[in-house]
Amino acid sequence: MADAYEHYVDGEWVAGEGAETFQSRNPATGETLGAFRRGTPADVDRAVAAAADAFEEWRALSRIERAEYLWDVYHELRDRHEELGAIVTRECGKEISEGKADVTEAWHMVEWAAGDARHPKGDVVPSEIPEKDAYMRRKPRGVTGCITPWNFPVAIPYWHMAIALVEGNTVVWKPAEQTPWCGQIIAEMFDDAGIPDGVFNLVQGYGDAGNAIVEHDEVATVLFTGSAEVGHQIQEKLGGVPGRRAACEMGGKNAVVVTERADLDVAVHSAVMSSFKTTGQRCVSSERLIVHTDVYDEFKARFVDIAESIAVGDPLAEDTFMGPLIEPEHFEKVSKYNELARAEGVNVLVDRTELDAEEIPDGHEAGNWIGPFVYEADPDADLRCTHEEVFGPHVALLEYEGGIERAVELQNDTDYGLAGAIVSEDYRQINYYRDHAELGLAYGNLPCIGAEVQLPFGGVKKSGNGYPSAREAIEAVTDRTAWTLNNSTEIQMAQGLSADIKTTED
Repeated sequence: MADAYEHYVDGEWVAGEGAETFQSRNPATGETLGAFRRGTPADVDRAVAAAADAFEEWRALSRIERAEYLWDVYHELRDRHEELGAIVTRECGKEISEGKADVTEAWHMVEWAAGDARHPKGDVVPSEIPEKDAYMRRKPRGVTGCITPWNFPVAIPYWHMAIALVEGNTVVWKPAEQTPWCGQIIAEMFDDAGIPDGVFNLVQGYGDAGNAIVEHDEVATVLFTGSAEVGHQIQEKLGGVPGRRAACEMGGKNAVVVTERADLDVAVHSAVMSSFKTTGQRCVSSERLIVHTDVYDEFKARFVDIAESIAVGDPLAEDTFMGPLIEPEHFEKVSKYNELARAEGVNVLVDRTELDAEEIPDGHEAGNWIGPFVYEADPDADLRCTHEEVFGPHVALLEYEGGIERAVELQNDTDYGLAGAIVSEDYRQINYYRDHAELGLAYGNLPCIGAEVQLPFGGVKKSGNGYPSAREAIEAVTDRTAWTLNNSTEIQMAQGLSADIKTTED
């Protein structure tokens, strides 16, 4: 108990009100990485109160002054790149190049947000009246609650928090319970930077702590990245509540479309990256490959050959492509979807759900190991396995005939609309996909993963109602005021409205 990491509230490390702790475990080995205090709604109350008290003084600083704190964080992220990349890999299990890329993405986001502080802001809007100046101003909304996932435990928190802070908001953050060590380090960075007390607050814990943030009346904005189930609950709770706002980025049942005009080298490479990077545990991972009948057999043979031999192993090893799943409960979920696919009558091509003992690295027997599961299915069949998000290396091959219209029809045949890609050498096919695919993130001749921080990140339909990154996150954490100033001593109105005051004495 005494050794458990604490919450960071109002500039202090505090044990909090709860007596419970929880542990972080390495998903590749099962080893315990640390113990952490489990936050309670009372701890959230204290953090929100501290953030609310700090808000007026923080917003009074210039955007440039606020950004100065983030530059210290930026340099620490860069200086500790190798060390932090290994910590990300140890705690969430993705292979080491991805662990380091997570940290790189974090400093890219901090750089974008802090650099944006010196960019021109606002819109000057011409007025009908020459003597009037009209323009737009943005104001911070207040306390921002940030709830972030485990699969990008350093990058995504900075998507949310760097922008919220530069724009003048204060923050209460709950990281994923699977990756509290990364959360601890981020909090230490803000403390090292000397950020004023109460401006940044960390409460570790589970869903009850996250729910307390969502339900707290003093939290003006909730930024959420995570599962569709939780995100939709947040939307339902806050939708229509005066003064409250939620921007939620959720999951997907993403697809790569491979047309008859595809370069198959590009197509296979893009499909493998989209389906198996991060062991399929990205909200943008592809679980459907929609392939034209003219190239289907060759594509299938090549994709299956790679899936059967793709390197699963120690995520800290440079020659590993896929690490473990995040936790035993998630292994059970993915395994059950693999079983469901069989029960629904698909043709299984690759089944590495249970890896052979020799594939598991020495000393890693307690890890959450899984390999690719690949099958072909009828694209018109109403199957759960081809329509529900699995969040693992579970991939359906769907053969289609006809033109690009048919491919996009299949692409859109899902409740989700997060990410997707088309592989084609025909620009007309690419442009049709661009204009008709129901997506928030679309790629041509690329994997459907790998968004850059300066682009909006989010989806449509069941995949979200906001883009908690880059410019669109600014929209979420600020309110706009249309300001009009009269430079004349006379009152003149737009639309020809009379400004004459008439009385009964006239």
